[in-house]
Amino acid sequence: MVRGGPGLGSIAPAQSDYFQSTRGGGHGDYHVLVLAPKSVQEAADLTYKAFELADKWRMPAMILADGLIGQMMESVELPPYYDPKSLIDKTDWQVGGMYKNHRKAHHVTSIILDPTLLEKKVFDRFERYKKIQHTEVLFEEKNCSDADVILVAYGSSARVCQGAQQMAIKAGLKVGLFRPITLWPFPSTELKKISKTGAIFLVVEMSMGQMIEDIRLSVHDTVPVISLPHTGGVVPNEDEVFARIQEILKGEKQ
Repeated sequence: MVRGGPGLGSIAPAQSDYFQSTRGGGHGDYHVLVLAPKSVQEAADLTYKAFELADKWRMPAMILADGLIGQMMESVELPPYYDPKSLIDKTDWQVGGMYKNHRKAHHVTSIILDPTLLEKKVFDRFERYKKIQHTEVLFEEKNCSDADVILVAYGSSARVCQGAQQMAIKAGLKVGLFRPITLWPFPSTELKKISKTGAIFLVVEMSMGQMIEDIRLSVHDTVPVISLPHTGGVVPNEDEVFARIQEILKGEKQ
């Protein structure tokens, strides 16, 4: 749950840990799977998904949510219970697997003192990342095919944008919404396809602009990408997003 910062900051909602989460967060070359829910229901659903992906790809998975979701009360429907052992056979690599296949205990370590061997290990890991980037991307897209402005947001900011989009549609404006659900792997290919429509991208996030860098890398300066940032625990609202849409469509793109 991300709160306002830096330092001690506040306990109000924020999305300013995007860089820390999607760029690894520690030393060395690596990624973790990052899933961003927009509701309490999704927070539950994506937690199940995160465990499945972590086991499937044998790497850490993170749920990145802002403090608004952390304090929110909503009804949640949990899926029927199932035995997680039925999903993936882990006996070949889990720490306690020797009890079933009579092998020695599995000693997990990340220390490789030979630089050449460590480089090969990292190269192998990044080959796995390429597969993940092709198979595990999750996103939500609404009304983007003929939009003049496309809102891009995740988490609670995306819920605010949903309201602003509805206001814009009622006003007769063509506004789409693109919501990344996986922040890593990031839906770069999908954003690149959408950018071919020529729509202006308005990025709404509770930071000074972090996800917007991945968006700009995705579209390669082919369309304008405008930031509507908030930070320190301030949450955007539907009215200001709608007002910014109107300004953009009037040609006020600065």
